[in-house]
Amino acid sequence: MKEKVIPTLVLTIICVASALLLVLAHEATKENIADQKESKFSDSVEKLFGKTDITLLDTTFGNDNIEAIAVTPDGKTAVQVIADGYSKEGINILVGIDENGKISKIEFISLGETPGLGSKVKDNEDFREQFYGKSASPVELDAVSGATFSSKGMKNAVEEALDVYNNNKEAILSGRK
Repeated sequence: MKEKVIPTLVLTIICVASALLLVLAHEATKENIADQKESKFSDSVEKLFGKTDITLLDTTFGNDNIEAIAVTPDGKTAVQVIADGYSKEGINILVGIDENGKISKIEFISLGETPGLGSKVKDNEDFREQFYGKSASPVELDAVSGATFSSKGMKNAVEEALDVYNNNKEAILSGRK
């Protein structure tokens, strides 16, 4: 009986100790990780609109694919969207919407698509420029050859950003200082 209880007890102690160490590591690093995410977001907004102040809204208007929404004092809006391309949640972009409600630029936060294929949506500036000037969905586009799923994922992400902006424009713009 003793031979059966001791290994179980030792394994339980190891599991509890491991779980406690994971919790401690999470607590020790969560603020640093949050600061790095905020810094990366701010850097991407700066690439969209130049050096400017931003107000980060504390809502995503119930859209699970929207990560963050920020507005500048002059009414420009940045919407961070995570969408599925070929990879699940492989496209993480920041859609810049100017004060007239039109897409002005798209910046990539990260791209988890297949290098050399799906990554063409990032590398091909002509592809991204198809979205510029659009103000409503559906958005028509020519997909990148060899990156059909990634192209559709980009299209869906941009359309979600436009839909959230257009459906909540007053609330978004009232969030500015």
